[in-house]
Amino acid sequence: MTPLSRTQAFHTALADGREIVYFDRAPGVDRGAQDERDLPTARTTAQVRWNPLFGDYVGIASHRQDRTYKPPADLCPLCPSRDGKQTEVPADDYEVVVFENRFPSFSLNSADVVPRVDESPFRSAPGAGRCEVVCFTSDHDRPFSQLSVEHARTVVDAWGDRTTALSVFDSIDYVFCFENRGEEIGVTLGHPHGQIYGYPFVPPRFSTFGEALEHHREHHDRCLQCELLEAECADGSRIVVASDHWVAYVPFAARWPYEVRLAPRRHVPDLPALTDDERDDLAATYLTVLKAFDGLFDTPTPYISGWQQAPVRQYRDAWHLAAEVFTIRRAPGKLKYLAGSESGAGVWVNDVQPEAAAARLRGDA
Repeated sequence: MTPLSRTQAFHTALADGREIVYFDRAPGVDRGAQDERDLPTARTTAQVRWNPLFGDYVGIASHRQDRTYKPPADLCPLCPSRDGKQTEVPADDYEVVVFENRFPSFSLNSADVVPRVDESPFRSAPGAGRCEVVCFTSDHDRPFSQLSVEHARTVVDAWGDRTTALSVFDSIDYVFCFENRGEEIGVTLGHPHGQIYGYPFVPPRFSTFGEALEHHREHHDRCLQCELLEAECADGSRIVVASDHWVAYVPFAARWPYEVRLAPRRHVPDLPALTDDERDDLAATYLTVLKAFDGLFDTPTPYISGWQQAPVRQYRDAWHLAAEVFTIRRAPGKLKYLAGSESGAGVWVNDVQPEAAAARLRGDA
């Protein structure tokens, strides 16, 4: 059992050898329940292939075609194991739990079974990363936005703990904590959950971000994100919520109809670097942001939320932690499709003025 600042973490294993970690606020919770399923030892092949034309990687994980797809609620694999039904979580209840994905996009054991290819112009390598599932609550019908502040704080601790744990692996270069919410996003399991990807490379978007931060620091001797926070706070028109330690705002050049950037006032590289006070404040502020998204429409808002942390080995001094939350819904019953300009040319056209989006998220319009 590993003690965190406010949370106890208990590590054990599932029947096929995958790691599972329970996170609890209360000390001494019994997490000795065993996975009684008859599962073969987890062995997954994943590959990354290099695209020399655009300078990025593509993951190849054909086994994911067999992953669980929209099961009925009474067969949810993320609920606790109860009433004789065995799930991915052996315990009959939990607060927050994290386990290795059974159908991962990247897997550390790929390094043992997937060959490398280096025959110009073709280059590929094992997808030696790691993918984990984060169940935010045992309650199948309670979204993240409806958690208590104390419960949300446990999730924050889990994100920080797993970021530290995955950063230890030599093959992992970037740890990305994220949540997909809503069928419009493509979610196939309705239980409130997110994921953590340990990528065997730095995703191109974050590499570009790191280069921009590094360049600004070298030429202006200060952090670009710190400068943007000051400018957004001074302007005020795009601020959604501001607390003692965090600022949530709609970016001046927002790509999505409703998009929020949540950043700490203090310059820190990642979630593990946050203090207790910053984590407490984050739990409350993040819930405020999610509630603001759910207040946009008459039905629950589909969204993607992701933490932009410093890469494991690059840009760490220049990096400023932030979360990005956005929805693909632009109006009731209407989605923002990534069509020709966005998908084909990479040029985004936003249908909603950022200042108007911020006003709606604040409840002013």
